[in-house]
Amino acid sequence: MLQVLAELIHGKEICRRASNPSLDWAVLSDSDLQTAFPFWVSADIRRVQSSLQNLGLIVVDPITESRTGFYAIDDPRTEASDNNAASILSNPTRQPEAPRAAASISTPPLPTTTIPNSGSASLIASNWLPSQDWIKKCQQHNVPEEFANALVPEFVGYWRDRGQARFSWGNAFYKHVLKEWRNEQTRKGAFELATEMSATWRPSEDAIGILEISSINSSFIEDAIPEFVLYWRERGMVNGAWNTKFIEHIRRQWAKFSASFGYDDTPKAIEASWQPSNDCFEILQLAEINEEYAMGKIPEFVMYWKDSQQVKASWNTVFLQFIKQDWARQLKQTENADLSYAENQSLVGSSQQRVKERFQRIADRSWAE
Repeated sequence: MLQVLAELIHGKEICRRASNPSLDWAVLSDSDLQTAFPFWVSADIRRVQSSLQNLGLIVVDPITESRTGFYAIDDPRTEASDNNAASILSNPTRQPEAPRAAASISTPPLPTTTIPNSGSASLIASNWLPSQDWIKKCQQHNVPEEFANALVPEFVGYWRDRGQARFSWGNAFYKHVLKEWRNEQTRKGAFELATEMSATWRPSEDAIGILEISSINSSFIEDAIPEFVLYWRERGMVNGAWNTKFIEHIRRQWAKFSASFGYDDTPKAIEASWQPSNDCFEILQLAEINEEYAMGKIPEFVMYWKDSQQVKASWNTVFLQFIKQDWARQLKQTENADLSYAENQSLVGSSQQRVKERFQRIADRSWAE
């Protein structure tokens, strides 16, 4: 930030202030700072600015009721000009010599107390190269010089295509190199950590903590580890994020378990005290089967299946099938009985009719009239 501020100040009109005439002062607004540091929010700019002030590297004199202020670089190298500053105060008619900028940029003597705009944002040149100062800054972050130099053509080509102007291409390049170096380290780290699943693998404490925060039972997590290890060992895959895979696996399995919570599909024998569930009777009611009839069949149903010693996954389902079949058989028997009775009644009626007709013929005296 100090380097960019130095370039900003010497890109503005430089003036002298009576409070400290040995420094180069320039008026900078919040918008000027935001433009120079597009990747920072205002709070970050103020924080770094305050740190530089505390270190005595910059001097800021805010303008009352305004979002601007006078900025100056408090460069120790300007101490040599203190005598010149004192003579200016004692003899206001004498013109000051232009001090050197914080970036070691020399300017010729100026005829007045203000310096016209001697620098501004510019487009990047096709043959642009970073200075050794910026390369050294990169090396302070353990970035190899070869890595930084290899990024120059791409950096120049990108910003020439964008056609944007900047006050400091060196600062922009420095940030770009750090970003690319971090990405490179991340890729390299993921590759180096990639391993096959081992028989002794266990999820990290962080992974277990994430799962427990999601309200997943710790016993469920422990029980799933051997299965997970065996599955991936048999496939022989190489991966650098086994913890992430384990978290995804447990979340899927827990969701399935939760969805089927309360339903045990393990086949087992019927108990002597078994009773059908309420859902079972509701289904029978929809089929218009008498509940009392179904209740009366429970002892027979339980005794039959206890004697058979068979196991079933759902005795409710078996009971429903039994009751429906028995109810249908009962209805058929009732229909057959009604039909037989109707036929018998029909035969009795026909016989009586024949007897009556025969009696009428015997008793007929119409022939005598």
